[in-house]
Amino acid sequence: MTAHGITVNPASPVPPYEQLRSQLAVLISVGRLSDGDRLPSVRQLASDLGLANNTVVRAYRELEAAGLVKSRRGSGTRVVAPATPVDIKLKLAEQASSYAVAARQLNATNEEALAAIRHALASLDTP
Repeated sequence: MTAHGITVNPASPVPPYEQLRSQLAVLISVGRLSDGDRLPSVRQLASDLGLANNTVVRAYRELEAAGLVKSRRGSGTRVVAPATPVDIKLKLAEQASSYAVAARQLNATNEEALAAIRHALASLDTP
């Protein structure tokens, strides 16, 4: 299921709230969602993705706990720009999490997923 550029695979072993949280965190960390951007309402995103409202609520709460969004009753959930530049390890962790979700959605083994990353990195090193 896709909505707003987000894909949730109900057959994935990764819980839907984590798939959603991870993808939104990546969009924030790479700047595709900027400070002040409003996220879809819980009801709207849940409806668009075919999820329970509580699934979206949990993802938003996790993002808020991480300091990536701020929720206010009546004004929705908005992206909060990090006070300092995002650390490279955090960016890599978020990207790795997103990649891991995609690999699981494809039913790839850990070895296949790691081999694909190694190949991609190696291809960047060759002129």
